[in-house]
Amino acid sequence: MRDGQKQLSSDEKPKNHMNRLHPFPSPVDTPTGTRASRGLGIVVLFGTVMLTLLGLFFTGEDVVQGSTVRLMYIHVPTAWVAYLAFIVTAITSAMYLWGKQHSLTFDRIAGASAEVGVIFMGLCLVTGSLWGRITWGTYWQWDPRLTTTAFLFVTYVGYLAVRDLGGSHHQRAKRSGVIALLAVLEIPLVHFSVVLWRSLHQEASVLQPSGDVTMDGLMLFSLLFGVVVFTLLFTWMVLHRQRVLALADAIDDGGLEAALQERRNEVN
Repeated sequence: MRDGQKQLSSDEKPKNHMNRLHPFPSPVDTPTGTRASRGLGIVVLFGTVMLTLLGLFFTGEDVVQGSTVRLMYIHVPTAWVAYLAFIVTAITSAMYLWGKQHSLTFDRIAGASAEVGVIFMGLCLVTGSLWGRITWGTYWQWDPRLTTTAFLFVTYVGYLAVRDLGGSHHQRAKRSGVIALLAVLEIPLVHFSVVLWRSLHQEASVLQPSGDVTMDGLMLFSLLFGVVVFTLLFTWMVLHRQRVLALADAIDDGGLEAALQERRNEVN
């Protein structure tokens, strides 16, 4: 060994060896968490614990529905987050389609938001079915609100399926972006279905056209607190998911480039 040459440690050698074997990013080498997202996760965890305590122990029973009303602290926030997620999907899709640079970051945010929205819409349907079983005596009725909500859920499951049809990243962004702009038009139909048609589902307790709020003060606080907590949870999930999608796109791009280079070497 020549003088002044630094000897690699045993920890450095395998790392460099692995970098040569795996030149593309992986979730292990490139974590999706940051200090800000970890802090947000801690806030969400604390808020979830507080919401659980408020919903199960501190708020009282409803004079009509009894303890069934406690499902509201999950049902309403999940519905709100699902609406929010699908609106974010539409907005970021429009920013990709009409933006000058056609940044794929907007498309990845749209996809991540839709995935999270489908999860929360599924939770909304499940909690609504449980509520219906206790209140109406059945898990499901072809009620206007339930039917339109289920149709919205299926629409965005279809949106996610379209994203996986193949093709380039920009082809994926264009076709899914158009669907997102059309699908978001269903949200007003779902929200106002209890007004447009005769529905078993109760009308809004907070956002009434008259402005009246027919809820106990602590119930209202717990409900709004749940909306805030679930919104922060949505933000945390989208942050991580869109970073995972960025890594997946980078791996796909690298794999394609490696295949093209291999083909060039065969020709030469």
